Formats: sequence, C-alpha cells, structure tokens
Amino acid sequence: MTLTDTIKGTFMYTIDLAYVGRGLHEELAAYIADQEDYYAQEGVHVALRDGCTWDEERLRRGATIGLGRALLSRLTDATPWVALNVNTHRPLFWFLARPGLTSLADLAGRRLAVHAPHTAPGCFTRIVLRKAGLDPDRDIDTIVRMPGDYGMDLRRLHDGSIDAALVGSTMAPEAVAAEHGWHVLGWVGDHFQIPTVGLAVDPTYTDPNDPAVQAVLRAHRRALQVIHNDPDTTVRHMQTFLGGHTADEIRAHYKSFIAPHFTTDGQADLAVGDTAITAVAAELGVPATFTAADFYRTTTTTP
Repeated sequence: MTLTDTIKGTFMYTIDLAYVGRGLHEELAAYIADQEDYYAQEGVHVALRDGCTWDEERLRRGATIGLGRALLSRLTDATPWVALNVNTHRPLFWFLARPGLTSLADLAGRRLAVHAPHTAPGCFTRIVLRKAGLDPDRDIDTIVRMPGDYGMDLRRLHDGSIDAALVGSTMAPEAVAAEHGWHVLGWVGDHFQIPTVGLAVDPTYTDPNDPAVQAVLRAHRRALQVIHNDPDTTVRHMQTFLGGHTADEIRAHYKSFIAPHFTTDGQADLAVGDTAITAVAAELGVPATFTAADFYRTTTTTP
C-alpha cells in the first residue's frame, strides 16, 4: 500500500519495493535510481526491502522487482500480479562447470547445484536443460539450494563435490571461470528469453496508476537510460555488486550482458512474453490462463 509523507518540508509519496533475488539481474536499475537520487527527484520515498524469503501474501502488499516470481505466482495460484516495467528479456544466470565439461549436454550424469523447480530461475533452468535434450529429473543429479551469493557453490566446485552450478549475477562468471580453469557451459539468456525484473504490483492492494508507482516507474526508466548512455556511472555502481572483480572484468561484463540486453524504456516484447508464458506454464504443468498483454502492462503512464 502506498502512503504519503512530508520529508524535509517536501510532500512525497512512499512505497515499499521488494527485491526477491540478489545481484545485478535483480537490483541494478533500482540501485542506480536510489544512488542517483532519482526517487527523491520524482517525489517518492522508496523503502527497498529484502523480500527473498517473504511469502506471497506479504510480498503482494507492496511493489516487487521480481517479475519471474510474480509470473509463476499468477500461473500457479492466480495472484493477479501485473508487470509495469521490464529491465531485460534475458535472465542473468549461467552454468559454471569444472574442467571436462564443455557443453550443456555434458551435464548428463553430473551433479548440478541449482535453484528449486518452483522458483523462477529453477523453472527457467529446467526449460533450458530440456532444450539441450536433458531430463532434469532423470539425466542430472540435481542438488537444490537456496539462492544467495553462490560462494558455497564455488567451494564445492573447488573440492569436486559438485560438477557444475547455476550461478547468478553476484559474480562475473566468465572472469571466475578464467581464474579457476573452469568453463561457462551456457548463459540462460542465450537459450531462454522472458521479460523479467522491473516493477510489478498486485492491483488488489496497489493501483498501477497510483502516483507513487508512477514515480518509481519514471525513476527506473531514468536508470535504464543511465545503463545505456553512461557506461562509466553504470560500471561504478556495478562495482558495489562485483567487488571481487577488477574494473576491466566488470566493464567486460557490462559490455557483454548489461548494455546490449537491458531495455531503454521498460517496455516488454509481447511476442517474447507469450512464448515464455507458454513454456513456463508447460514446465509447471499448469494452464496458461493469460497472455503477455494481460501480464505486461508496460504502456501504463503517468496521467
């Protein structure tokens, strides 16, 4: 629910905004909007909340960055989430593997650390594995773990207790692979596209046209412009997330995965969205009861 407040004599709206994953994929646009003071300039006080372990009932009472989780929730339990802004169509997750594995097909019979099937990254991973000709339940020894900074995965890759791991954007996987002599078997975004991460609300509690929501949308779209037009500023902010990497490694990561694939205006490609919804529903074993145009209402603008 949005409220109003007065901060230092200026009338501002307020809103809770929850992230449900960690790393650049989830947080970059919101982080830039916060650090560059775009929220305040747009007249909204945003309380950034860690919703990674929240249940859906608590999450739906504010705005969320996690469009993948919102989409799965709408498919499986009919929570009427709508997405108002999309940051990218290519999920920032990678398959990182020990020496000896050079392709996704090589995961057959191997131990893979991965997110749970009912989570968005876990579901996307299963779709990618099936495209590679692998049954994720029969052909791979999956070790399910909670998302985090993936540090434990790196330790297990070192000691050989796992052969590969699906890792997210808390690291630059190509730099990590080069350092340790490992391999990046594939980027999920190369194999599966879906309009993901941005801003979603449940209209049961939050009107998409609420002034606070519209102010956040403006701030996030300004942040997307920074990502495209100001590499130095973007790389500087990325350093916060990738503190274990050199400036050159971060800039290379930006050039490969961020600049070419983040949207400039927050708009969803509805054709990509329809294909993705069909694939996700099939993987979850539920009917696709809505279209991309129903879910991705990215034409919402300030009156």
